[in-house]
Amino acid sequence: MKKRIFFVILVLFLIFLNSVILMVSLIVLKDKFTAAKDRCLAEHYVIASSLIGDIQALEQRGNDVEENIDMLMRAYSRYLQGKGDGLAVSYCGKWIYESSTLMPMGEMVSPPDTGSRQERLVYMENEPVPIICVYGSFPAPWQDYGLMYIGNLSGMISSWRHTKGILFLMGAVVLFVMALFLFQFLNIIFRPLRQISHASAKIAHGNYESRLPVQGKDEIASVAYNFNLMAKQVETQIQKLQENAEQKQQFIDNFSHELKIPLTAIYGYAEYIQKASVSEEERYECTQFIMTECNRLQSMAYQLLNIALLRKGEMEEEDCPVAVLFAQSKKVMQIRAAEKKIKLSYVLSQNLLIRGNAQQLLILINNLLDNAMKASEPEDEICISAYLEKSNIVIEVEDHGIGMEPDSMAHIREAFYRVDKARSRAAGGTGLGLSICESIVQLHHAKMTFTSEQGKGTIVRLFFPKYKKSFTSP
Repeated sequence: MKKRIFFVILVLFLIFLNSVILMVSLIVLKDKFTAAKDRCLAEHYVIASSLIGDIQALEQRGNDVEENIDMLMRAYSRYLQGKGDGLAVSYCGKWIYESSTLMPMGEMVSPPDTGSRQERLVYMENEPVPIICVYGSFPAPWQDYGLMYIGNLSGMISSWRHTKGILFLMGAVVLFVMALFLFQFLNIIFRPLRQISHASAKIAHGNYESRLPVQGKDEIASVAYNFNLMAKQVETQIQKLQENAEQKQQFIDNFSHELKIPLTAIYGYAEYIQKASVSEEERYECTQFIMTECNRLQSMAYQLLNIALLRKGEMEEEDCPVAVLFAQSKKVMQIRAAEKKIKLSYVLSQNLLIRGNAQQLLILINNLLDNAMKASEPEDEICISAYLEKSNIVIEVEDHGIGMEPDSMAHIREAFYRVDKARSRAAGGTGLGLSICESIVQLHHAKMTFTSEQGKGTIVRLFFPKYKKSFTSP
C-alpha cells in the first residue's frame, strides 16, 4: 500500500511539476518574443527614419536611388552585422537590396502590399532559421519604397531552450528531493501501521502480551489505544479459556480418579464372590461394601446433576426468611451432629430476609455445615450465625477443626478437590460439596469467602445482597 501511494503521489507531482515548468517556459518564450519584436520595431523605425533622410539627400543631388542603394545601406549593414540581423529595401513591389544571409533575395517573396497605409507588418518565418520580419512602407512622397527589418531569433530560441533545460533540470532535482521527502514522510506515516501489523502478527502467533506505544492524542494514538485494549481483552479471554480448559482437564482427571477407586473395589469384591468359596457372612460383607460404593457413585451422580442444573442459571425466586432456613437446617443437621458428638448452635439476632430459592439455600447451608463436621473432632463446636453488615446479609459458619493451608484454599472450590483426601473419603465425601455451594452462591449474586488457619479451624462467610422488602415477624 505504501509503494502504491508513493508512486501515485510521485506521478501526480511529476505531472504537476512538468505542467508548471512548461507553463513557465511558454511565458518566458512569450516574453522573449515580445522583447525581440519590440527591439525589431524600434530598430526598423530608427533605420527607416534615417534612410528617408538619406534618400531625400540623394535625390536632391540628382542621383538615382536604385543605383546607389548599396552605398546608402552599407553603413546600416555594418551596424547590423554584429547582431546577425539584416535589412531589405523594396521599390515598386520589387526588392532592390538585401543584406541578410538569413533570407537570400532569390528566396524572398514579393514585398507585402500595404497600400496607402503607413502601418508596419510583423510576421515570422521558420526556415531555414527562425526570423522575425518587420515591414513598412515609407511616407509620401517615397511611398514606393519599403524597408524590411529581418531579426535573427536563433539566439533568443537558444536562450529559451537553455532556460527551459535549466528549469527541467531544477524540476528533476526538486522531484528527487520530493521523492526522498515523500519516502521518509510515508515511512513516518506508516510506522504505526507497521507496528500494528507486527503486533497483530505476534498476537496471531500466540504472543498475546504484545502492545503498541501510545504517543500523542491524534487518530493514530486512538487506534493504538484501542488496539492495546483489544489485545488486553483477547489476552484476558485466552487466559480465561486456558484456565477453564485446565479446570475441565483437572475435573476430568479428578472425576476419573474418583470413579476408579469405587469401581476397582466393586470389581474386586464381585470377582472375589464369583471365584472364591466364601461363606454367607463374607458374601454379606462383600455385597454390603459393594452397595456402599454404589451409593457413593449414586451420590456423586446426583451432585454432578445438581451442578449442571445450577449452571443453567434457572431458579424460582421467593422470600426466604433466614429463621425458617435455620429451623429447617437444624432438623436435619442436628441429628448428624449428635451422631458425631459435635455441638451445633444457630445464632440469629434479628429477622432477616433473603431473596432466592429456599431449597438451594438450604442445600448451601447444609453443605457448609457438613464440611465443617468432617473437619471437626468429637466434642468440637460449630456455630452458624446470621447478621446484617452494611448493605449485606451475612451468614457465617465457624468451626474449630483441622483448618486449611493457603495453597489448599485456592482450590477448594474446584470439583473433586479435597483438603485431606483420606479423611474425606473415610467420611463419605465426594469433593463436590463446595462446587455446588459456589454455583448456588453465584446464582444468588452473592459472595463466599474463607478464613482458615491450620489446626485452628475455618470461617466461611456468605454475603447476600440486602433485600429491601420489609419483613414482618410471624
